[in-house]
Amino acid sequence: MRALRFGLVALAGTTAVVVVRRRLRDRGQGAGRPAAARSGWLAVTVNRGVDDVLPSGRIPAPLASFGAAVEVEARPAPGDKGSELRARFRSGHARGAGDEERGRLRAALRAAKQQIEVGEVLRVDPTPHGRRTATPTGLLVDIASARSNEGGLL
Repeated sequence: MRALRFGLVALAGTTAVVVVRRRLRDRGQGAGRPAAARSGWLAVTVNRGVDDVLPSGRIPAPLASFGAAVEVEARPAPGDKGSELRARFRSGHARGAGDEERGRLRAALRAAKQQIEVGEVLRVDPTPHGRRTATPTGLLVDIASARSNEGGLL
């Protein structure tokens, strides 16, 4: 009985946090929320030289999936901290207008960074020791990790 009560309290608290975060996100820019760059560029810093980021002008696979809809460039990062891999939707491509597509592009940039630095895209799932039993909090962790690369937040 005690465990059931604890589980219900934990679920109610987690649900409240999710609802509040969604409302804050949907309110607009607000304090503490970064504004989108006017130029439309999204960037990640890669711990490699510019020649290693775009060797022979080849675009990393996660970004290449967008085709001609995006333009990609690499330049030295500020403070000699590797390279900056940047991508944005080309003007005239309507698919780049939505937050969902920008989220996909942001996730592709992060995947490209991992591929360049580590050689593979790191994943949380599947668990290395087999299947995990489904729990309410485990479901929330799965949802959060699936969306975290798009918005940059958990």
